[in-house]
Amino acid sequence: MPHKQAAETTRQDLAAPLGMSRTHQVVMLLLVALVIAAPFALYPLFVAKLLCFALFALSLNLMLGNLGLLSFGHAAYFGLSSYAAAHAAKIWGFTPEVAILFGVLVALSLGAVIGALAVRRKGIYFAMVTLAFAQMVYFFSLQAPFTGGEDGIQRVPRGELFGLFSLRDDRALYALVGVVFIAGVLALYRITYSPFGQILRAIRDNEARAVSLGYRVNGYKWLAFVLGAGFAGLAGAMKAIAFQLASLTDVYWGMSGEVVLMALIGGMGTFFGPVVGAGLVVWMQNELAGFGAWVTIIQGMVFMLCILAFREGILGTVRQLIGRKL
Repeated sequence: MPHKQAAETTRQDLAAPLGMSRTHQVVMLLLVALVIAAPFALYPLFVAKLLCFALFALSLNLMLGNLGLLSFGHAAYFGLSSYAAAHAAKIWGFTPEVAILFGVLVALSLGAVIGALAVRRKGIYFAMVTLAFAQMVYFFSLQAPFTGGEDGIQRVPRGELFGLFSLRDDRALYALVGVVFIAGVLALYRITYSPFGQILRAIRDNEARAVSLGYRVNGYKWLAFVLGAGFAGLAGAMKAIAFQLASLTDVYWGMSGEVVLMALIGGMGTFFGPVVGAGLVVWMQNELAGFGAWVTIIQGMVFMLCILAFREGILGTVRQLIGRKL
């Protein structure tokens, strides 16, 4: 019986790169339906913010869920890409798609440099190195002349997509964010359940065994790090265009803590968990805004409750109950 179960698991793992499992197909279709229907029931910009942070959380989960690497500096790529896209759109007059692409390239470049140094460390040392670099990026953003200092870059023009479609209307802007979000989710899914993703999980589970099999472990870690930075940059650039603002909040270390919170609450061992975590955190921030500084305390209480009641995160617990991957 154990051999039969192992063989079935192996067949599923080998088939995963070729397409989604039936459960994932259902979840993906449900997610697409929610993205399409959400702006008719909720304020479009609120949902756009949720989608940006959901993509941000998914980008972190590429490393945290597949490699077990906890980065406390993920906001560096999110925030610096936000500044880059805002500056390109406002000062250089780039169209929104080019400004977003420029922000992603900046995030990829930064991730390549920091990742080359960070992946040589493990555990808490990796986390501390990423935090140190993120603080350097924060102080750079505070002092650089083109970032606007504490005021940030405000009144960023949304412009016209490809020079044809105006994004001044909130629903048109939301359509762009929704399409990019779904494309990002599909791309991250393909990466996660590709042979590359399987190698990442093998490194996470037994790095010494992966080295003995001839894999260049640091190279795979670095590539996952850079990809995670790129998707975080995509989320940050979209947020800057959508809200017409890039500020120090986006690059502050507290933002790195929030995205870790999103991944853990949703379930870092699941693919769709960070989306659920991001939705919960963004909803709490919006609904509890009247409580001021107490929002952070309430978030901490919710986090402790999730750790105590849902040790594997919300979707991780659901996965255990239904016995299916999520």
